[in-house]
Amino acid sequence: MRQEQQAAADATFAPFQQALTQGWEKALEAFQSLGKAPQADMPWEMPRFSFSASRLQELQRHYIEEATELWRQDMAARTHGDRRFAAEAWGSNPVAAFSAAVYLLNTRTLLGMAEAIEGDAKTRARLRFAVEQWVAASSPSNYLAFNAEAQKKALESQGESIAKGIQNLLKDVQQGHLSMTDESAFEVGRNVATTEGAVVFENELFQLLEYKPLTAKVYERPLLLVPPCINKFYILDLQPENSLIRYAVEQGHRTFVVSWRNPDASMSQYTWDDYIEDAAIKAIQVTREITGQDKKGGQIDTLGFCVGGTILSTALAVLAARGEQPASSVTLLTTLLDFEDTGILDIFIDEGFVRFREMQMNAGGLLPGSELASTFSFLRPNDLVWNYVVGNYLKGETPPPFDLLYWNSDATNLPGPMYCWYLRNTYHENKLAVPGALTVAGEQVDLGRIEAPVYLYGSREDHIVPIGGAYASTQLLKGKKRFVMGASGHIAGVINPPAKKKRSHWIRADGKLPKTQAEWLAGATEHPGSWWTDWSNWLKTHAGKQIPAPKSYGKGSAYKAIESAPGRYVKARA
Repeated sequence: MRQEQQAAADATFAPFQQALTQGWEKALEAFQSLGKAPQADMPWEMPRFSFSASRLQELQRHYIEEATELWRQDMAARTHGDRRFAAEAWGSNPVAAFSAAVYLLNTRTLLGMAEAIEGDAKTRARLRFAVEQWVAASSPSNYLAFNAEAQKKALESQGESIAKGIQNLLKDVQQGHLSMTDESAFEVGRNVATTEGAVVFENELFQLLEYKPLTAKVYERPLLLVPPCINKFYILDLQPENSLIRYAVEQGHRTFVVSWRNPDASMSQYTWDDYIEDAAIKAIQVTREITGQDKKGGQIDTLGFCVGGTILSTALAVLAARGEQPASSVTLLTTLLDFEDTGILDIFIDEGFVRFREMQMNAGGLLPGSELASTFSFLRPNDLVWNYVVGNYLKGETPPPFDLLYWNSDATNLPGPMYCWYLRNTYHENKLAVPGALTVAGEQVDLGRIEAPVYLYGSREDHIVPIGGAYASTQLLKGKKRFVMGASGHIAGVINPPAKKKRSHWIRADGKLPKTQAEWLAGATEHPGSWWTDWSNWLKTHAGKQIPAPKSYGKGSAYKAIESAPGRYVKARA
């Protein structure tokens, strides 16, 4: 009897399994066609590749087994804790639950096929990235016709959620980007970027901000911060309770910050040399002059964040070639100097792509900030794109106020020639890591000629500056070095004030800096809480003696307060 029942069941599922097999074969054909010839419509060429036959057979077996099991569950499948399908509406709707489970199975299988590629690492990474983008976009949660949670909300609100979603969509079309937060809740200078200070110098590239001391005495050596020009400086000054700038001022440092101008058409010819000579080096010079450190070899403490750290280090190497050592210390936060390990961004970079960009804008033009913002968002498509598509448009929700995401949406442009130089000489050819391979501002660049002690920080889960890439600077710079690793990612790891008592950081008590980050980590110890306190204690040893805090901004008639911080440059929208 059991044999007859099993035979009947097998007969019932035979057409289903046949359809699965045919679907598998079509998917495989589509994948294999990608590896047969270069793609003419891509800025890069996709090399030829093949599949591991044994891995494909194993994938096919698992796929058919799991798909058959889903069918036998009578559409009451689980979605394995994926938060896109975690709402009760998905579980209470068998059809929706089944569609979600099938989608997740297909996703696992497609990603498995990408991993079964036999080719170089870059080809596998590119194909995996393409598959991740496709499966993220094709999730049933992204479409009202399949999203059980959005449908339930539409019924309960009598269509109001749909009307609100359309309003949100029209608003985002008008503003030119997807809303990640309630942007009406913030204003630069009103409730973000509010640390008290003044603009004491400006040129076509940047404004130099000086902040009001919060202590009766300050260290004689000022602190100059160079933030990334790819974003605006106020990531370092969001709210008083999470402002690295305010924290530095509270520790007794006379603090100066570069506020980059948001490039417009008038800056379309600016080069990397301009950013080094007329911005970073100029900021160092002005800071020294205002604080009296330009006399008798006086020095300043410096800090660079992300590409700001790359710019700062290049500027210091140029000055070293001129026989100048203006930095008493250098702090580099999530900074790449050796571009061997650039993580996921490497998939975009090859000779074809770089030439394509140079053809577009090497002679002049602007890289729109919206393009940069989209690129970084799609590195995490579910979290930074589709999550908001579903919430804003399908559910008609207004995302809650969040200062970091407001800053993230405040995009900046880049001058084309500057961007093309940076793309080719760092990300593509990694020349900054080779002594003498580059000439910048008329000088051969050798990072090893910077004599200052260095504090290096990297974030463990950073997808923009991988922890191995941040650590690689320890092997390039020759001064006494301290490396610290923090938890979380590119931004959240850096913006981690001590009062929050969140996350951890890792330090090696013996101070050793072996060749790789993995070797370093093997001897490191985890410490709870923020790395800021460790950095502050280190910085004070390089800041000199304490002197009475200045009573006014700038210096005499040469450097007067032009306007209140945060200044007008940071308020210009892309």
